[in-house]
Amino acid sequence: MTNETQTKARRPRRMAREAGTQPTAPKTTAKAEPKAASKISVVVDLLKREHGATLDEMVQATGWLPHTTRAALTGLKKKGHTIQKSKRDDVTCYRIVAEV
Repeated sequence: MTNETQTKARRPRRMAREAGTQPTAPKTTAKAEPKAASKISVVVDLLKREHGATLDEMVQATGWLPHTTRAALTGLKKKGHTIQKSKRDDVTCYRIVAEV
């Protein structure tokens, strides 16, 4: 047997994402549901309150660990928010006093 007799007729190869190979999702005309508030926006809302928020309040609202919540505060400072620290019943309270 030679190589010529062993070769089969092959169909042309197609690229994986060639047009017409993937089914398309039907387009919907209904309005999309509004997105849920992000966790950082929840933190910002807590910090905008008149009396601010404690670390525990922010942790409970977001489900983050305390070190993650403190890092989020640092990120807000880097974005231009001015965060004031004060004491409320011997607990540190954070509040946004100025923002971008």
